[in-house]
This record gives sequence, structure tokens and C-alpha cells, in this order.
Amino acid sequence: MTNSRLTDPEILEQRYPVRLELFALRHSSGGLGRWRGGDGLLRQFRFLAPMTASILSGSRRIAPFGLSGGLPGALGANQLEHVNGKRDPLKGCATINIEAGEALLICTPGGGGYGTPRD
Repeated sequence: MTNSRLTDPEILEQRYPVRLELFALRHSSGGLGRWRGGDGLLRQFRFLAPMTASILSGSRRIAPFGLSGGLPGALGANQLEHVNGKRDPLKGCATINIEAGEALLICTPGGGGYGTPRD
């Protein structure tokens, strides 16, 4: 998949044995500031067949910084959800073997805020 655009869910599901179960804003993940940072996204992919998947993602250990008094945005996170519902955290850069029925949850980071937050 590409890192510069979001592939349409219909194309993703047509080309790969996955189902996009969740694609939503990650509310309140942007840092506080006079102008709040942008919210990240939540995306969950359910795998319909065994696959090997790789993820290369940033801001999993160091939050996106704010500017001119703005606060940092939320860290991103990646998780593998097993068929039994147990979730294991994944590193920002990982290659994993996924079984049919398991899901990959990607929480992108929020942007840092700009300017000192007002009361």
C-alpha cells in the first residue's frame, strides 16, 4: 500500500483478503493550543486469510511537538487483536504473521497544538 494517499476501502478489499472494519477520527488526539492540533485516525483491518504484514509508522515513542506554547499531540499506537480478543501492542516498525480472523488496529498520532492554550 502507499504512504502518500489512503487507498479506497473498496480497492483495498478487492485486492487483498482484508476487511476495513473501522475508519474514524481519533477524537481529542490533537494537542491543545490557541489552535488545536489535528486529530489522528483509527483504522482497523480484519484479515480473512493468513498473511504477513509490515508496518512502518512514526510518533509511537515521541509525541508530535507543539509550537509557540502549544502542547504535544497524542502518541500513535499499533495493536494486533487475536481471535480470542486479546490485544498485543506492536512497535512502530514491525513485520508480523497474522492469522485469519485477527485484526490490526492503527491509531495515528495527533498533531501538536500551536500557541498558548487560552483559559
